Amino acid sequence: MWIEAPIELNALPREPGVYRMLDARRKVLYVGKARNLRKRVSSYFQRRPDSPRTEAMAVQVRDIEVTVTPSEAEALVLEHNLIKQLKPRYNVLLKDAKSYPYILLTDEAYPRFRLYRGSRELAGEYFGPFPDAGAVHRILHLMQRIFRIRDCEDAVFHNRSRPCMQHQIGRCSAPCCGVVSDAQYMAQVAEARAFLKGQDQRLIRQWETQMQQAAARHAFERAAQLRDRIRALRSILAGTEAADLPPEADA
Repeated sequence: MWIEAPIELNALPREPGVYRMLDARRKVLYVGKARNLRKRVSSYFQRRPDSPRTEAMAVQVRDIEVTVTPSEAEALVLEHNLIKQLKPRYNVLLKDAKSYPYILLTDEAYPRFRLYRGSRELAGEYFGPFPDAGAVHRILHLMQRIFRIRDCEDAVFHNRSRPCMQHQIGRCSAPCCGVVSDAQYMAQVAEARAFLKGQDQRLIRQWETQMQQAAARHAFERAAQLRDRIRALRSILAGTEAADLPPEADA
């Protein structure tokens, strides 16, 4: 069965982003993400859909809206938020499927972010669900580079006498050994939580203000740390590889 595309596919951007399939009443039928928007959207109309469900959706599409994002990771967060907001008919009802992964912000004295599957019975805040475990691991990896939240189990955390290798390579702020205060660590958690909610631009503006304030009071080391975090987050959002940040000294 040949399904005619409702728009000029060659006009679509090749950048990463999110697409929304609309019906004749401009109701959103489906929300998806793509590393390459043109390639992904074109796949619905250049060959027979791979399932009756997808075919039934495709024949109803009358328009397609796209949003370009700086990176595939940001597209993933936007896709998640739009599905929760719009509840499109043809998106898989992930909330009813226990096999899909979440990111869990644990309810602990020193919270951490971890992949979680199953019924949401553990105390904490859940982000997701996400389409696959690989997507979750990519997001957690990015967050470690920027926010330096611990990822160790409590049995390890409570028995550390000195910072581990994760701290040495700049992926943990070592709250286990008091390298950062409780208040500083909870501020890092709050920033990582904001990132998962798609508030990365707000974070960058916040860090820019803090950087200027630090420079004004001649706290140049702190200003340089914030500058490096801003550069790293912008680099990640642009889809490029940034060098790992040096471990932060006590502020």
